[in-house]
Amino acid sequence: MHTAVEETVRARLMLSSHRSARLHVTLSYAPADPLAVRMAFPAEFSLDGPEDGTVPDGGEDIVWVFARRLLTAGLELPAGVGDVHVRPAAGRHTMVELRAPEGTALVRFDSTDLRRFLWRTRLVVPEGEEHLHLDADRALAELLR
Repeated sequence: MHTAVEETVRARLMLSSHRSARLHVTLSYAPADPLAVRMAFPAEFSLDGPEDGTVPDGGEDIVWVFARRLLTAGLELPAGVGDVHVRPAAGRHTMVELRAPEGTALVRFDSTDLRRFLWRTRLVVPEGEEHLHLDADRALAELLR
């Protein structure tokens, strides 16, 4: 059985045109869900936390799940519809825009980090072979939960 890919990278949460905050984002990919990638952000960056901005100890990471193909496409050209948009940015950066009812987050990544992560996912499940790893029975069971 193929193993999952997980990598923690540095990123910047863009707070305004002149301010940003450093954060670590955990990227993950599992062959059991071959079409998707996950980005986990530290709980303290949640948009729906308490009014005072504090996060209880042990707060859970905020996880976004979206298509691996979207992340790949967004490295070259603007891509995305709906809640997740990915686009190249100045220098060797890639911007990921995440839209939720609570607000929008714009996160800047080093493109090299994202390319390395995607390369590692392709070693586990090559692009175009995702269908060989899909488990229709498991997917249906999860939908019916």
